[in-house]
Amino acid sequence: MLKARAKYHLGQVVRHRKHPFRGVVFDVDAMFSNTEEWYQAIPEESRPRKDQPFYHLLAENEHSYYVAYVSEQNLEPDYSGEPVDHPDLVELFGEFEDGHYPLHFQLN
Repeated sequence: MLKARAKYHLGQVVRHRKHPFRGVVFDVDAMFSNTEEWYQAIPEESRPRKDQPFYHLLAENEHSYYVAYVSEQNLEPDYSGEPVDHPDLVELFGEFEDGHYPLHFQLN
């Protein structure tokens, strides 16, 4: 089994490589940890490998806010410098600064 090391960190703003959304990492699974039903719902030609980190994101697109679960291979850093407007951010993170969100417990 491969040892997965997360490329992105909590509070980092990332964007999806193929779909028009971005979000803030709030949790990381070392490898796929969602349901098989969820995995099988992804079209086979776009289905990511399970043996890589998967990220839980507070995500946003032009139309809505939601929680996304995305494989590392489908993410890239977001260098726009723009904050994410997801309404749940304030529960987990402090104010947007230098391109990321600090966790609340790091603010003390």
